[in-house]
Amino acid sequence: MGRLVYSYLSSLDGYIADATGGFAWARPDEQVLGFINGVERDVSTYLYGRRIYELMTGWETDPDIATQSPQSAEFAAIWQRADKIVFSRTLNDVATQRTRIEREFDRATVQAIKDGIDGDLAVSGATLAASAFRLGLIDEVQVFVSPMLAGGGQRMFPDGLSQRLALRGERRFANGMVWLRYEVLH
Repeated sequence: MGRLVYSYLSSLDGYIADATGGFAWARPDEQVLGFINGVERDVSTYLYGRRIYELMTGWETDPDIATQSPQSAEFAAIWQRADKIVFSRTLNDVATQRTRIEREFDRATVQAIKDGIDGDLAVSGATLAASAFRLGLIDEVQVFVSPMLAGGGQRMFPDGLSQRLALRGERRFANGMVWLRYEVLH
């Protein structure tokens, strides 16, 4: 059975995008991207909402993205190798291989996916992750904290969420980012 991991790059004050929707301040450098690649190798399936899926498709559909650096090329290969499930009521077609659409994000569907894989699942998108938290499905949280105070925008965690966590790993990077890995205590 796989673990469901919620991982994101965030500002120190907990935003994944600022008030203008920008997140360039969270762009990982080569050291951080290399570490991300090591973490992502264990992911066999990505769970996405429509918007984050459409943002991520470039890792397969735009060859220029992978040529930015050796670490970018490695991430593109990791991402393309994994299965992707997009939870959307409006998306009719997918632009990438190994991708399917599910209409409802519910406990039974996600638990069946978790039970049926050997690797980890990664949930991306704050809205989808909030639903997974409310359903008690998230097993681990990983945060790449950027040395930035965004001051507003899209929060990584929903308001009203109360959850006990246990620190299981940490790492500092030369660019000032810090990676934190927490087990969700049920």
